[in-house]
Amino acid sequence: MIELRAALLANLADSHPDVVTVLSDTLEVIAHACARIGEIASQGALAQAHGWSDTVNSQGEAQKRLDLLADECMRENLAHCPHVAGWASEELEHVQPSPHHAEHGPLLVVYDPLDGSSNIEANISIGTIFSILPHRYRGARPGDADFMQPGHQQVAAGYVLYGPATLMVLTCRRGVLVFTLDKRSPLQSPRWVLTHEGVQIPSGTREFAINASNQRFWEKPIQRYIAECVAGENGPRMKDFNMRWVASMVAEVHRIMTRGGVFLYPRDTREPIKPGRLRLMYEAAPMALLVEQAGGRAINGTSELLDLIPDVLHQKVPVILGSKDEIDRIVSYHADPHENVSWQLFKTRTLFVQPQA
Repeated sequence: MIELRAALLANLADSHPDVVTVLSDTLEVIAHACARIGEIASQGALAQAHGWSDTVNSQGEAQKRLDLLADECMRENLAHCPHVAGWASEELEHVQPSPHHAEHGPLLVVYDPLDGSSNIEANISIGTIFSILPHRYRGARPGDADFMQPGHQQVAAGYVLYGPATLMVLTCRRGVLVFTLDKRSPLQSPRWVLTHEGVQIPSGTREFAINASNQRFWEKPIQRYIAECVAGENGPRMKDFNMRWVASMVAEVHRIMTRGGVFLYPRDTREPIKPGRLRLMYEAAPMALLVEQAGGRAINGTSELLDLIPDVLHQKVPVILGSKDEIDRIVSYHADPHENVSWQLFKTRTLFVQPQA
């Protein structure tokens, strides 16, 4: 079995040795932190990880206890990594320079310590999302502006899924690797084993994930796309689709990684000054890099997610990603936004209607 470091050395074999060492060391630190987060999450209420804390994050959102424990675990581990100059967390208002390596660390780390925390008490899969960026101005302590880089400048990105198995899905821009945590190994030296490499998302799919309760707020291109999927064999797509919705981006994306599909959290009209609900740096960009490295595509509706440059640290954007053929279709619908919806999805008495109804 190939373990994490050996797999990274093989994956980065054509890189400069210094780059390989720096990136491998940093990813091992992140993997160690995530093994600890997974252990805490697995204990649930026994670790006093359930329920709300009495604090809010920088956007005024209430925090779960496990959110705070996960964030603390990531911060403690990153602080001891000599290659990390600073980090930005979804749970913190500003960037945190490393107390020891702020001026000289070549890397910056961005992370969502616990994605899908609304599902904690329901015991549904949750996860950690992370991204590694270059520290472009070494010699100076990093500030918020240093993190304002487009997604295509990410050195590496990944997520860890805390489910029946604890999995780390990772890209260093050379394809997608999947590691499984060997829970028989001691927590002090967790053993991550390579269990899948060269992950490829099927270009076609019959599965989509969207929160249908927001249908009335969607723009016309999304209305059209979902209505056509729901119409199934009797509609213009001439095939049946299945709808999924977990409300945990890590779980949604991992399903797409394993069997294809489309995840949509599109722009809507509910709050026009808030065009999206997912954070560009902590969620959208790292997932976009993973999906594209696996042969899929990731957009905000009209632009590639990896081309977007953050304006602020906690910027939110619409996110549509997954199987390439379906994303191409959605892009084509956005190119003609004035075209009428084929037929409405909702009517008074039923959720799904036949096109002739």
